[in-house]
Amino acid sequence: MNDTMLAAVVTPEKTLEVRSLPLPRFGSYEALVEMRFGATCAGTDQRVIDHGHPRPLRYPGILGHESVGRVIAVGEKATSFAVGDLITRVGAPETEEISSIWGGFAQYGVARDWQAMERDGLDEALYKKSRVNKVVPPDIPERVAPMIITWRETLSYARHIGVQKGMRVLIAGSGANALAFTNHCAYAGAYVCALGTPAREALFRRGGAREYIDYHADNLSSRLRDAFPNGIDCVIDAIGYPQNANAALPLLNAGAVIGVYGWHARRDYGLNPFLAAHSFRVYCDGYDEPETHDEVIRRIREGALNASLYYDMDAPVPLADIAAAYAGLRARRAVKYLIDLRAQ
Repeated sequence: MNDTMLAAVVTPEKTLEVRSLPLPRFGSYEALVEMRFGATCAGTDQRVIDHGHPRPLRYPGILGHESVGRVIAVGEKATSFAVGDLITRVGAPETEEISSIWGGFAQYGVARDWQAMERDGLDEALYKKSRVNKVVPPDIPERVAPMIITWRETLSYARHIGVQKGMRVLIAGSGANALAFTNHCAYAGAYVCALGTPAREALFRRGGAREYIDYHADNLSSRLRDAFPNGIDCVIDAIGYPQNANAALPLLNAGAVIGVYGWHARRDYGLNPFLAAHSFRVYCDGYDEPETHDEVIRRIREGALNASLYYDMDAPVPLADIAAAYAGLRARRAVKYLIDLRAQ
């Protein structure tokens, strides 16, 4: 093993560069992993690159929060991981010189054995965020595994918001998160209509949408009424554009819920409640990604979740070319890209 690795770094100048960095160190409750594959995130990652994330970040920083890696060395107090295990949501940790903006787009990373830390009575603050480091069963392909992160987040959110069989759900957005919400809501037995760009209609119908509406349609209000003759029970705004949710307000049934998952306009997101005919609630809580890990694995095995709807599994992008992948996302040439973290 070399003393250095390659990693995708967001610079203070708002560029994404692949740099050579020292291999990460790992502690007694941790495991060193060789990163295998990661997936791009068109929303969060692009805001990070543009320095537009709503939370303060330190630059330069290693990008990536949807990566998986195989354990190659285990600390003496780590008992939940074994050499060869594939672990989710791993990344390179921060150093004094460079931060970890989740750190997933690197050739090596660190997984933390939160279960051993909990068992040994360590302060929960030291391991709570590491609950996302979960072992992937050996029958799940490496190239599918990065999608587990998106699917866990969105499934947990859909459950917390209360999506159930028979509900009528409007999903605003045509990116990967919106597609995942479509998958989950359709699986639950809800009627799903997606609101997004026309180019993605066929993809969303494959993902379970019963109807699909162009969000730029001149007759948007009438299109929504036609799609929801019995009203709307739930709106999931996967982007964060308030105009989409406001357009749905007149059709909300009594007690309907609106969940704003996307980050785009959270700082000044505005709903006009007087557009609605009934009282409704707004879901302002989040999700617990680790809680849905086992269910996501079950649905992958069942064939209900299909990674090929999101990215080309046969043509992953080498880490060295990751900037080109993000250029492709900006041009809307793909929903996501699979990144091969081992390729030079």
